[in-house]
Amino acid sequence: MTDIFDVIADGTRRDILQLLLRRSTDGDAGTSVTEIVAELGVSQPTVSKHLKVLREASLVTVREDGQRRFYSIEVAPLEAVDDWLVPFLVDAFGDQAPDIDIPVGPLPDGAAHAAEVVGRAAASAKHVVASAFKRLGT
Repeated sequence: MTDIFDVIADGTRRDILQLLLRRSTDGDAGTSVTEIVAELGVSQPTVSKHLKVLREASLVTVREDGQRRFYSIEVAPLEAVDDWLVPFLVDAFGDQAPDIDIPVGPLPDGAAHAAEVVGRAAASAKHVVASAFKRLGT
């Protein structure tokens, strides 16, 4: 199995994931390779190569319609990144994390799931830290 961190370490793959995430908020049924190429200004062979890596890591799903393929983001594999990252954020900010005010409409299912996962991970991390301090008597 490919290490998720190796997969998302590449900037082009992150750009593709961000594009697919933006497109998922529009409620579309996937984004074609042609649309990704046009949006990112990257060659078709390069996009196809990166989509293959993302597909093998289960970060994207593909829907075939004749000769065309439409890609959508799959956020569940990013939970491993979330699980690894949240303790660092808790250590850095604790209860003083800055508020981020981004006006958005209702979240699509994938983004809502990702937000729920992040929230649960943050709550879990806070509980672990609070329990550790309690055991230490501070």
